[in-house]
Amino acid sequence: MQSEVIHHCFTTFKDTSALVHNITNDVANNTVANVLLAAGASPAMVHDINEAPEFVTLAQALAINIGTLTQTSLQSMLATVEVAHSQSIPWILDPVAVGATCFRQQACTKLLKFKPDVIRGNASEILALAGMSSRTKGTDSGDSVDKAKEAAQQLTQYAKVVVVTGAIDWATDGSQSYSVDHGHPMMTQVTAMGCALTALIGGFIGANTLAAKNSNSDILLNAATTALCYYGQAGELAAQQSQGPGSFYVNFLDALYNLEAHTLINNLRVTSS
Repeated sequence: MQSEVIHHCFTTFKDTSALVHNITNDVANNTVANVLLAAGASPAMVHDINEAPEFVTLAQALAINIGTLTQTSLQSMLATVEVAHSQSIPWILDPVAVGATCFRQQACTKLLKFKPDVIRGNASEILALAGMSSRTKGTDSGDSVDKAKEAAQQLTQYAKVVVVTGAIDWATDGSQSYSVDHGHPMMTQVTAMGCALTALIGGFIGANTLAAKNSNSDILLNAATTALCYYGQAGELAAQQSQGPGSFYVNFLDALYNLEAHTLINNLRVTSS
């Protein structure tokens, strides 16, 4: 991917302050909101079925996360993604621990009918979502990103872009694929970091599709890949001055807030794959 594309996607995101509607899990709400604010987006945490389907019409993107799934939250998710899909509001699905229970699998089957623009999960989640064997460990992955690439390709029948996150992230639209070699192991020691990444990708796809007045797979893939580079580089910067997960969390928010386009471009480690 050319650095000019990354620069354009990044500055478009920063200039837009996209409103991201999040129906996320109980553990993640605070971190998701803080990450979006630090990055320059606008978070909304609107869950109830009596207002979420109406509220999403105000948003530039919708992020759905099934981490603490209930029957009540599922009904709200389904009603809200139906509106988003019908009004071409880009939405992203985070199928947290989808392979752990039948309830989660059935919920994701229903959600996939409304064609998410992007799916973001770890390798085990992507494998399970595609109906393949996985070694999920609760919300953690027991599988490698490489093992999940075929599953991700299969899932592009439902979503325009699929993102598999791990030591080296991988994003594909079924024809083009990018590997993003950014991040730090300390990111796995702070809860909801993956959930917040999903929401941030939502902000990037929302801002960039709004600017382009188009939601084709090229725009979505470029926006998602740029978000991965930004998030991973912020993690690297934060780790340089952190003593552990507590200080890392604070430093990570600061890194998101302070990271500028020229720094992002000068340190890119993204390749076609």
